Amino acid sequence: MSTPSRTGAEEDVQRRIPDVATLISALDGSDYLADVGLATALFLAVRLPQPILLEGEAGVGKTEAAKALAGLLDTPLYRLQCYEGIDAGEALYEWNHQRQLLGIRLAEVRDAAVTETDLFGPEYLLRRPLLQAIEHPGPRPAVLLLDEIDRADAEFEAFTFELLAEAAVTIPELGTIRATHPPIVILTSNRTRDLHDALTRRCLYHWIDYPGPERIAEIVRRRVPASSGPLALQAAAVITKLRTLDLAKPPGISEAIDWVSALAVLGIDRIDAATADRTLGSIVKNRDDLELVGARGADWLVAGTGG
Repeated sequence: MSTPSRTGAEEDVQRRIPDVATLISALDGSDYLADVGLATALFLAVRLPQPILLEGEAGVGKTEAAKALAGLLDTPLYRLQCYEGIDAGEALYEWNHQRQLLGIRLAEVRDAAVTETDLFGPEYLLRRPLLQAIEHPGPRPAVLLLDEIDRADAEFEAFTFELLAEAAVTIPELGTIRATHPPIVILTSNRTRDLHDALTRRCLYHWIDYPGPERIAEIVRRRVPASSGPLALQAAAVITKLRTLDLAKPPGISEAIDWVSALAVLGIDRIDAATADRTLGSIVKNRDDLELVGARGADWLVAGTGG
């Protein structure tokens, strides 16, 4: 059942993002370039609302999409970085045991009684991203990013989505906390493993392809204003060529940005073989990959890229 507060928040979001074209333009204004497919998926995630799963190789902009969306909605982003072995306490809440012990000692010094209720109040709660997103007071829903959900186990997937489906959490000592504004939920995955069907059925889905050289160059120019147009395009061409090799860790957009940033600091506006050779560590970050690229040679790497 919608409350006046929730209805007002929905109307506010609709005013900010009335259609897909407006969302594309707003993301562009935040220096995030989204194609129509991605923008449509994000639009539906916000307006339905429904969780969205973004998959793609590392470095294609999945996490940045969530950041950009939160920015244009002028709402907090709560990010939960998933990893193997993550549990509910790290995602939801924990009790501040050190503060509880301090409370007990202070009560002893004052010769005052201390009860369980005293020690398990809201002031002793350490709120983690899931609870923070649920408790967010508005005026618009927060964006909750479950980053690299594929690194967590299936049990954690189930826990997370049962909780989000209810947009509420029960803390035995405090009762049930319900979201005034259920968060906009974005999950990302690098496909290190297949996610459970029960999870994917509940989500919208979009695969983010690795962009071509021209799009990479445009992203780099926006993120590294000091880069010249030709330098950004040449770096994008080199990155694209590297990705044709069987690398353990192919460079992504983030590596392209880091590389061009380093080149700009060095005062380099054109990538020749010598430059590529001495700065290769900015884009190739695995010893076996370095040997593979080295076997091809820096001349091969810059050939046909304008270097």
